[in-house]
Amino acid sequence: MSNQHQPSKLIHPLSFTVRYSAKTREIFTDAHVSGHIIHNSPTINRNSLGSRQYRALWDTGATASVITQKIVDELGLKPIGMTKVHTASHSDITAEVYLVSIFLPNRVAIPNIKVTKGNITGHDMLIGMDIISQGDFAITYNGGNTTFSFRIPSSTEIDFVQQKPIHSNKISRNSPCTCGSGKKYKKCCGKV
Repeated sequence: MSNQHQPSKLIHPLSFTVRYSAKTREIFTDAHVSGHIIHNSPTINRNSLGSRQYRALWDTGATASVITQKIVDELGLKPIGMTKVHTASHSDITAEVYLVSIFLPNRVAIPNIKVTKGNITGHDMLIGMDIISQGDFAITYNGGNTTFSFRIPSSTEIDFVQQKPIHSNKISRNSPCTCGSGKKYKKCCGKV
């Protein structure tokens, strides 16, 4: 059995949603990591690639994804190079670079991505903007719960300013429009 697999082309976006039963300061998910290089396979099966499950912190402030020494040791990863990285507490630190495949929830796969090795408190890896910017990333807080949703590739623009307001109470057609246009609701967003 060959250790080389190839990813299928994504026709429909792949997505997942995680719900937290409170307001959260950290967005985290489980993720599987494999050190295998993937080459044009019709399907990607993380189990056949010797992947292991880790706890991943999602960080929109990080340019690139990071793995810890724990992942390097458990997967027997070998560095493919070195790079200079900038962190919140240090700058211009030299770090090892690795090539891995990352499997997010619901079979969302990120094959053959370069990650650096670093220290992450409380988590095994950090998902940075190198992955986040490939798709649509949304966090909402409603009814005392936090919902995080991600899809890849991006399939539509999300723009809350342009989105029509969602109202829980009925608005009088002669009331000022809630969008702030100064028009009556019936002549603006309430037009039928």
